[in-house]
Amino acid sequence: MNAGERLPGTPTPMHMWPTEAGLRLAADSWGDPAAPLVVLGHGGGQTRHAWRDTGRRLGDAGYCAVAFDCLGHGDSDWTADGDYGMDTHIRGLRNLLAVPALAGRRPVLVGASLSAEAFLLGVGEGLIDAAGLVLVDYAPRTEEEGFLRNKAFMEAHADGFASLEEVADAIASHRGGSRPSRVDGLAKVVRRRPDGRLQWHWDARLLDSRVREYPHRYARMAAAARRLTLPTLLMRGGRSDVLSEAGAREFLEMVPQSEYVVIEEAGHMIAGDANDAFGQAVVGFLGRALA
Repeated sequence: MNAGERLPGTPTPMHMWPTEAGLRLAADSWGDPAAPLVVLGHGGGQTRHAWRDTGRRLGDAGYCAVAFDCLGHGDSDWTADGDYGMDTHIRGLRNLLAVPALAGRRPVLVGASLSAEAFLLGVGEGLIDAAGLVLVDYAPRTEEEGFLRNKAFMEAHADGFASLEEVADAIASHRGGSRPSRVDGLAKVVRRRPDGRLQWHWDARLLDSRVREYPHRYARMAAAARRLTLPTLLMRGGRSDVLSEAGAREFLEMVPQSEYVVIEEAGHMIAGDANDAFGQAVVGFLGRALA
């Protein structure tokens, strides 16, 4: 099951990898397939396309970068029962790392928001063996204001959109930025319903799991964080309303070996707001973590 009809101009996934659970994961990759592996996981309501520029940069820098659509997003399958809890996302990552093209390798995991949580739990709870971890504007303690703002955006527009122009207006309003002059690039973030209207590419049921787990996420994430022993980088957007300086500092106390970078000009979506600075920080960390 998926979100509906893909619009013309929507990029075709480079890979459609079946998993043992019978659900397919869509992914793109850059660089030499035999090079050190870096797996890029997006935030809730995003897709693998959020990592395109970063993936290309990592490929050029000598890494094999793989960005995938989480279950219930983009071109990956939806779950039949609508369960998108953290355990489901961790299983999705384990399934991804088990496909023949990636099996047997210790990746560096780069995760934003939703994926950051899944990556942290997967590694900290001993379910995933990784060589390094990058958490993008996310830690055990986050700000409720940011959570509620993002939740409201994902719950809005249940009736869908009549055009890509309306999609552009909704995104610009949420991010507080200017509306793009061309909207054809937004075809990849929506799908066409049978009634002709456009809807987001994600399964709306995923919010049910996020809301249900939200009151308990801190305790589980904090316990996992304290068990981390691998090289770790925490990145925060200086204008973020999700991760505060206090939340970041608490994480650094939990994980003393962590590195910490603040991208002052960025908000919660660091890679989209300041891709050059973000890419430079990640490449630098990889060089140290994999030395």
